[in-house]
Order: sequence, then structure tokens, then C-alpha cells
Amino acid sequence: MKKVRIYTKTGDKGQTSLFGGKRVSKDDLRIEAIGTIDELNAALGVSASFVDDKQILLVIKQIQNNLFNIGAELANPNKIGKDTKQLFHLDKPKILELEKIIDQLDNNLPTLNRFILPGGTNSASLLQLSRSIARRAERRLITLSRKERVNPNLLSYINRLSDLLFVISRHLNHKSKTLENLWKK
Repeated sequence: MKKVRIYTKTGDKGQTSLFGGKRVSKDDLRIEAIGTIDELNAALGVSASFVDDKQILLVIKQIQNNLFNIGAELANPNKIGKDTKQLFHLDKPKILELEKIIDQLDNNLPTLNRFILPGGTNSASLLQLSRSIARRAERRLITLSRKERVNPNLLSYINRLSDLLFVISRHLNHKSKTLENLWKK
């Protein structure tokens, strides 16, 4: 197997390629969305390094895989490929999976009737940071969807993902008996 070089020098002038070879500026709306999804994925990787709950780690790993697939879907807006059945297209069941996990975790948490400040354990705090990056990724996808066609399931998935990260953060704090800091006006 031939080793691939890490650097190609093809982006030195501020452009990158989409799937199929189309060159676009590195600050193109689509690349901004892909980059923010990538940043979210990296933040989840850091978060996971502090999580000791095996079930939550499995959830995070699956989300990271889905985020990588979302980046691939965004990088291939024209669905270029010999076998289009092999192309990733995020569908509704992935969103329903997140909702199921949210409901399962939230059922075991104290009722929330006030805003909480992000924080708590290292893992919970980092997941709150990941949640805020997910919200930015959602904004980037919304901006892109106003100019170009975007799978609407991506918007729903990222929106639900930020909710899930909030609930996982609360779950980890609750499990460790770390009190939530309530927002005071």
C-alpha cells in the first residue's frame, strides 16, 4: 500500500478541492461548514478523552463517525461517484437515534426550570464547549443552505446533536454528583 503524503501544496494559494476536483476558496461557505463540522469532531475527540462512561464513549464515537460522513456529504454536493449508493447521505433514522438517546438520558436527570452555566467535570465542560461549536456548525449550515442545496437532515441532525451534548453534559455531572451552576439574573 502506497503511503499518501500529508502535504500536497495545492492549497498554498487559498483554494481547496471538493470531491470531483472542483476548486473553491478556503473561505467558501461550503468549506466553512465543513471546517466547523471538523472542528466539532475534534472537540468531541478531546471531550471523549475525559469521559469514563463506556456507553457515552460509544455514543461519541458514533457521532464522530457521522460527523466525518457529514463532511464527506458536504464535500460532494453534486453526488459525484460511480456508485451513488455508496455515497453518504444522512437520513432521518440518524436524527431519531439522537432523539432516543436524549430521551433516555434526560429521563434520569433532575427537571430543569432555569438556565445552567456550562461547567462541572472536565468531561461535562468540554461537552458544553462541543455543544457551542455544534451551534456554530448549525449556523454555518443555515448560511450555506440559503445559497446552495443542503440536505435538510443535516440541519436537523446538528440541531439535535447540540441538544444531546447538553444532555450528556448534564448526565455526566449528575452521575459524578457535581452540582449544576444555575444562572442568576
